[in-house]
Amino acid sequence: MPSPDRSVDVVVVGAGPAGAAAATTLARAGREVLVVDKATFPRDKICGDGLTTAALRELERLGLDPSTVASWVDVDAVLVRSPSGRQVSFPLPSGEGRFAAVARRRDLDERLVALARHAGATCLEGHALSGAEATADGVVVQVEGVGAVRAGWAVGADGMWSPLRRALGLADPTYRGEWHAFRQYFSDVSDAASRQLVVWFEADLLPGYAWSFPLAGGSANVGFGILRGSSYKVADMGALWRELLVRPHIRDFLGATARPEGPHRAWPIPARVDRVALTGPRTLFVGDAAAATDPMTGEGIGQALATGRWAAEAILAAHDPELVRSTYERRVRHELTVDHRLAERLAGVLRHPLGARGAVRLAGATAWTRRNFARWLFEDYPRALLLTPSRWHRDMLTEPGAYR
Repeated sequence: MPSPDRSVDVVVVGAGPAGAAAATTLARAGREVLVVDKATFPRDKICGDGLTTAALRELERLGLDPSTVASWVDVDAVLVRSPSGRQVSFPLPSGEGRFAAVARRRDLDERLVALARHAGATCLEGHALSGAEATADGVVVQVEGVGAVRAGWAVGADGMWSPLRRALGLADPTYRGEWHAFRQYFSDVSDAASRQLVVWFEADLLPGYAWSFPLAGGSANVGFGILRGSSYKVADMGALWRELLVRPHIRDFLGATARPEGPHRAWPIPARVDRVALTGPRTLFVGDAAAATDPMTGEGIGQALATGRWAAEAILAAHDPELVRSTYERRVRHELTVDHRLAERLAGVLRHPLGARGAVRLAGATAWTRRNFARWLFEDYPRALLLTPSRWHRDMLTEPGAYR
């Protein structure tokens, strides 16, 4: 337990994927890092639990061993059902590494915290941030049960309603997120549901969708997401969930023996990385605190891991505070902004059943389109790569997956 007057190089608020990536990167470079989180790990985290190719590459870079994550399941294809009922299987490359996986956040995040500790970071679980103040040469944070901690830099990895952002006066109190999602774990699912990753484009959910993601032990993460302001309100989600589960194609896929493993949970999804303040005085925001979620799929683990790493690299690369901030901001804008805006436009196409049906039909036209759509969907390469020549490189569309 640090003394009330403890000083560290960097304090990371939040020990999820973004915070763990930042802390691990900094600690391995020899910086003294303190991570604080109000939760005690392992803890449940409301999420779809899906891991894209981009997320897997970040996890491999951090040194995470998939065999240590109890619920980990590799995925080799995604089955997509259009609003017309047409089903198309989109295969991922085989024999070239991992391109998609699913793992409960309870298990994944616990291992990421362990990685940060192994790298040398001090991780304080069960200690919430209660205040923060920027100073001339750093940040002073107040941590419940600890007291004041001084740091040269703070990394805000504390979620959509970031207490650090709020404490520094940088929060928008009216913000409620772009999307809202709903999920429940099921046990004893059918053999198909225990192996296949499925996306259902239901006409009434568009541009949202329903999903079933397989997990180890014959279980699955099942849920749906809606765009805030769509035909359904957040208050409708409980009743809608019960109705979705009895739709024949969903009920039959999950199987007659499928049973809820626990209560259903709902959560908002922030997706406005191109419109949010990414930095504050001596502070960099990452992951959901930077609203860095994909606006088309709602995926955010890959973006969380990447922004956490980029924040750490910016701190390591420069001493001037303004240069650190500008370096991080430029990296996020360069890597995510064009992709974000393209994904928003594509989500607009999916607002209407005709658009969703056309997209599935076009993507499933040939073996080549099916294979390459799967790679694009799972962020094997950036959404708008072809529109940003500065990111082009040899074999940019044919890279192997992670853990090859």
